Amino acid sequence: MEPFELSLAAAAAEIEARRLSPVELIDSVLARIEATEPALHAYACVTADAAREAAAHAEQEIAAGRHLGPLHGIPLGVKDLYDTAGVPTTCSSAVRADNVPGTDAVAVERLVAAGMVTVGKTHTHEFAFGGITPTTRNPWDTGRIPGGSSGGSGAAVASGTCMVGLGSDTAGSIRIPANLCGTVGLKPTYGRTSRRGVASLSWSLDHVGPLARNVYDCALVLNHIAGFDRLDPATVDVPVPDYTDGLDRGIAGLRVGVPANYFFDQVHEDVATAVREAIGVLERLGAQLCEVTIPYPDQVLAAEWGILLPEASAYHQEMLRSKAHLYTDDVRLFLEVGELVLATDYIKALRVRTLMQQAWAAVFDEIDVLVAPGMPVAAPEVGAAEVAWPDGSTEDVTTALVRQTSPGNLTGLPTLALPVGFDAAGLPLGMQVTGRPFDEATVLRVGAAYEAASPTVGRIAPVL
Repeated sequence: MEPFELSLAAAAAEIEARRLSPVELIDSVLARIEATEPALHAYACVTADAAREAAAHAEQEIAAGRHLGPLHGIPLGVKDLYDTAGVPTTCSSAVRADNVPGTDAVAVERLVAAGMVTVGKTHTHEFAFGGITPTTRNPWDTGRIPGGSSGGSGAAVASGTCMVGLGSDTAGSIRIPANLCGTVGLKPTYGRTSRRGVASLSWSLDHVGPLARNVYDCALVLNHIAGFDRLDPATVDVPVPDYTDGLDRGIAGLRVGVPANYFFDQVHEDVATAVREAIGVLERLGAQLCEVTIPYPDQVLAAEWGILLPEASAYHQEMLRSKAHLYTDDVRLFLEVGELVLATDYIKALRVRTLMQQAWAAVFDEIDVLVAPGMPVAAPEVGAAEVAWPDGSTEDVTTALVRQTSPGNLTGLPTLALPVGFDAAGLPLGMQVTGRPFDEATVLRVGAAYEAASPTVGRIAPVL
């Protein structure tokens, strides 16, 4: 096995035991980047020289007995929305082509302080406003999209060009690429992680979180990026546990909600079959299955777009006036449409969200987690505008992708995406596990129990 194929935890164990040096690990990852980037285009920029220098420093520190923990010397890919000191943060857009921040985003700062080595900035759908990431390809089939907006991070983690990728999630932008690329992705509770230094798409829906090879690796990263930030008014000052503690406790007696509506209503048969088989695994592991009804199903997308569109347009208003010609056509259209949303409609969408949050809280009085399909389909083909359904109907790709994930953003509940198998074409299929506010620990425990019984999680894509 090559070093780039290791998970975060496995690489950390090798480094701690002095069987692998951070320099050897970074060299392996950079070689993998060089080999795969012509096909994937996962990176907006690769910081090879700085990565080698940081790896050499990590090696020296570890040799001197100053080992910082399991993240020390581990390669990190950073979504191009995150500020990185001295490294361009373009949001994969010509609008910010010359933007070089002077400081790191809080999440980057915390991970670098823990010893992680940034290998580059990963592509996003421009300003995170889309579910496709047009610049990047899916490593399981380069004729397919990786999903978005954190498509670069999803493709990079899946292909072995970093062990952790930072993403952001406003309508599913961590979970969509995680499911389509066959990685694990975590959208924490709204307010659990600081968004400071991350370009906003929709400030009341934005979440910061990791993509990684497995659940344990996500837990390791969350240990460092979670926590109160007084300069981010959305963060909540609540205790941060060790998320790796108790991951192996099992799930006997845990109440697992299975949706009777919405999430299984319009999904391809291979997705439904794979997810129901995964739910069966959880039941065999001792979980108690409980059928639940999803509240306000017909209002999900209306509320999501009713909030996201005007908030995004407000954030971009000045740039749209001065640099409209630099935006890609699809993002510019979304921003222009957002300016047409009435203030009264925005306020109604906010009120509907509050009703949804209250109703979902009542659902979680009866269950501990909710398990559902993560995506309705496997990765669509590059350039496909629609998803075709067996009944002859079609659905535009963006709507299909965000339909399953938007409830997690509207409710702000912690949601884990993880792979559950492959379709007949060899494309990853995924599910999502949602929990109560600030109960990432239980969500991660369910994911860890499932992946311990599954051969799917942690596989490196061949880049075909």
